[in-house]
Amino acid sequence: MSGTNGQPPAGIDELLEQVRAGYRRIEAREAHEAARTGEALLVDIRYAALRERDGLIPGALVIERNELEWRLDPRGSHRVPEATGHDLRVVVICNEGYASSLAVASLHQLGLHRATDLVGGFQAWRTEGLPVEPASP
Repeated sequence: MSGTNGQPPAGIDELLEQVRAGYRRIEAREAHEAARTGEALLVDIRYAALRERDGLIPGALVIERNELEWRLDPRGSHRVPEATGHDLRVVVICNEGYASSLAVASLHQLGLHRATDLVGGFQAWRTEGLPVEPASP
């Protein structure tokens, strides 16, 4: 089987490498500071079971992965109020920092050119001792 250019299709590791080459990822402490100062919107795309198990990042907007593009497209009819424009700095957070990279690639295609993701995801945030609160039942 080959890709569209006659080459073998990229595996997930190659795809992640290609996607991540297009932007600068952010570490947990930098993301925390950017959110604290209002310079970035943290967006948690983890599914409910992980949020219930591990907790939430205070102030992060929870948008499950399957709704992300619809909620953050500034021109979309289903956008969240925080989706104010294409200059919005979004930091996407998944559990360990893999799915978030693919999500960022999709947001870049929508014109959200400042979107990035958290290296190591929620687990890195928690390991750094940054604020986490229990998920509400």
